[in-house]
Amino acid sequence: MKTDSTVQDGILFVRFSGDLLGSPDSQQILDTVNSHLGDSILNCAIDLSNVRYINSTGIGVLVSLLTKYRSRGGELILISPAEHPRKMLAITKLNAIFTIVDDDAAAVEQLKTVS
Repeated sequence: MKTDSTVQDGILFVRFSGDLLGSPDSQQILDTVNSHLGDSILNCAIDLSNVRYINSTGIGVLVSLLTKYRSRGGELILISPAEHPRKMLAITKLNAIFTIVDDDAAAVEQLKTVS
């Protein structure tokens, strides 16, 4: 799995590609996010459009990140999950917990209302 991150408009954008399966990927993701939490970045948008497959460990990482942001008064949004991640979110009923948007612009707009 590949991870790319940028900060834009005070929002951490993290883009994943490949399969989100757990170690060592989960540690890489947590390290990326933790490195920005100290920068007082309270909101995060995770792009899942290029994630082919996600398992329970990958879902757990997303839940962990959501908890990190919400416990600091921020929010985490998922951008355009691909077919398999979208199905996994629906099966686990986490699609009711996560805010899911179609693109970066919608994520920025949604996160502006949180700040």
